[in-house]
Amino acid sequence: MGRYTTQVGIVGAGPAGLMLSHLLHLKGIHSIVLEARSRGYCEERVRAGVLEHTSVQMLQDAGVGERLTREGLRHEGIELGLNGIRHRIPFVELTGKYVTVYGQQEVVKDLIERRLADGGDVRFECGEVSVEAISTDKPRILVNRDGLNDEIHCEYIAGCDGFHGVCRSAFPDGALAVYERTYPFAWLGILAEAAPSQEELVYMHHPRGFALYSMRSPRVTRLYLQCAPEEDVEKWSDDRVWSELLTRLRCLDGWQPAEGRILQKGVTGMRSFVTEPLQFGRLFLAGDAAHIVPPTGAKGMNLAFADVHYLAEAFGDIYRRTGDARRLMGYSETCLRRIWKAQRFSWWMTSLLHRFEGEPAFDHKRQLAELEYVMTSRAAATSLAENYVGLPLDEA
Repeated sequence: MGRYTTQVGIVGAGPAGLMLSHLLHLKGIHSIVLEARSRGYCEERVRAGVLEHTSVQMLQDAGVGERLTREGLRHEGIELGLNGIRHRIPFVELTGKYVTVYGQQEVVKDLIERRLADGGDVRFECGEVSVEAISTDKPRILVNRDGLNDEIHCEYIAGCDGFHGVCRSAFPDGALAVYERTYPFAWLGILAEAAPSQEELVYMHHPRGFALYSMRSPRVTRLYLQCAPEEDVEKWSDDRVWSELLTRLRCLDGWQPAEGRILQKGVTGMRSFVTEPLQFGRLFLAGDAAHIVPPTGAKGMNLAFADVHYLAEAFGDIYRRTGDARRLMGYSETCLRRIWKAQRFSWWMTSLLHRFEGEPAFDHKRQLAELEYVMTSRAAATSLAENYVGLPLDEA
């Protein structure tokens, strides 16, 4: 058995875990990151792609934003579409801020490269991981890989291991309250080898269901179709996908997405999930381990970065400011204020743009009126814009 010691043990090498490890390193705090998957899996898994203004600033301030600044696609607005007509929401004009399209896998690559260059202890393909003794001042992480066992002795543990990870289940029975909502639709998403034909995202309401036009790079577009949660992706040929995308996204001014070879297809369920609190004893949850948002509001990775910002600041108080534990003890309360604002915005965007099967005619008419209001009211557009670009961290 290998026995190791660290100040903060981090379970999960996604954006939350890697960013936390890097922020702690900048504060002189040692961590070990444990990841069940391979490095290749972490670096290649295509997920979110929109970074809030706050997240971009955080990466740049932490010294891991060079490639992001060079290759990220700066978006100064989005477009909302109804009845084949698009209306632009100008972020910079309304808020002075913008968002950047830069794939989550690219953020992960940058963080892994930086952690390893800095001599960070990031361990991939760990096998089975579990956490123990979280209610004591000597918590530990156990690793079982092919019958070989390691024991990581920590002062604190950060659970950054996603919705299906092991850390949240380590909380004692009755210690957590769960709030969730499952939506009656999903997204069929594709990656296409096609240069973007539009500089900004297009969110389109259509009688056949919502559609989203996005991009990941100057050569790759990302598009989504509202579909049933149980949709069988095998029944969606490339021709059928493009036909439906063009039907829903084509505009009266002649714009439509450029077609290309489909590189990837998948169905993503839509749910809202929050667990409270985010901490018990010496175990602290961050990112998808603590909350899930529907992707309509582009908040998932950004919320994870906010979580670890607050957590790193709290650990900084513990280790560098005479053991001040106030921010660490208030970690859940601080994060949850921001989490619930992001949940509200993501729910609102989802409810605004999707078709709800079997909804009363009154609700559908009200939805259309609200969408038209957002598209024509500067005040309503400003509210959307300030939430989309990201609330300041000091306004959690």
